[in-house]
Amino acid sequence: MRKNSPKGEKTLFASLLLSAPGPIVTGISVLLSFSATQIADFLRRTTELAAIIVAWKVYRKLRQSADIDQTEKARLERLANRYAGGAMVCSGVLLFVITIFQMYSYKPGGNVTMGLVVASLGVLVNTWFWFRYRFLNNEKQDAVIAVQQKLYRAKSFADVCVVVALAAVAIAPTHPATRYIDTIGSIIITFYLLWNGLKTLRK
Repeated sequence: MRKNSPKGEKTLFASLLLSAPGPIVTGISVLLSFSATQIADFLRRTTELAAIIVAWKVYRKLRQSADIDQTEKARLERLANRYAGGAMVCSGVLLFVITIFQMYSYKPGGNVTMGLVVASLGVLVNTWFWFRYRFLNNEKQDAVIAVQQKLYRAKSFADVCVVVALAAVAIAPTHPATRYIDTIGSIIITFYLLWNGLKTLRK
């Protein structure tokens, strides 16, 4: 009997397709600006994409393997969990290092429009997927779907912080407060990712 829902696999595949262009577009926008938050956002989206790919593969394998034993099922679920938690922790650590360096070499200005558009769309899309995974997990408890719910909750929160920081850079790039908003945005994302990632890995 296949235990995983086709709706779950379709949702994972949809989130994979929509997340795939994120690192490319954000990477291009990084080259156009000097924003610490935007560099952090690029690293975050790249590691999260890797976690989503693993989750989709694991979920698909579990759904297609009708006779899989509980030991193998638990191993695959732990793998998806570790990648999701690891993605958040790696993003947090990299972001912390970059933020420290950027604090001492901040350059105002740069074109953050593309990054701001991507982050704004990310708030909408990631929030939708967060509630979608929440609905699927409430409908039928599943370890892979549950950790994706946590990942997308973290993604939504991080995107809100990115939007605030980049909006400040776009509106007033040379204002003294903008440097601190950009840095504070990075720090908030850092600790939120580390907290969620470590909590996920402990489980």
